[in-house]
Amino acid sequence: ADAFHALWCYRCENEPSNWNCIKLVKCAETDSYCSTTVTTSRQGKDTDYRLSKGCAPTCTENNMVTSLGSVSTSCCQRYGCNFSGATSVKTSSAVMVVGILASFFYIFRSGL
Repeated sequence: ADAFHALWCYRCENEPSNWNCIKLVKCAETDSYCSTTVTTSRQGKDTDYRLSKGCAPTCTENNMVTSLGSVSTSCCQRYGCNFSGATSVKTSSAVMVVGILASFFYIFRSGL
């Protein structure tokens, strides 16, 4: 593929902020997706956010939530389409809260 048709994605690894994820890179010809993975982990009252972005030959969107945190991956196929990270963080936080509440409901209802 020539430069015009090549996929370009934002790239970073395990960063605490989207501001550290503004490096745009040209993907390999075998890459068809830009991916964004947001990881949250709870440590007491604190929540730690980590953001990873890059190019990928395949990409599966998912949103896994546990009482300890969450991992959310989104995929897209346009130039620079994985720029935003804040929406994913907010979404995964909201889903994490729902997951935790559902866990508590299950525990209390089960009488554990």
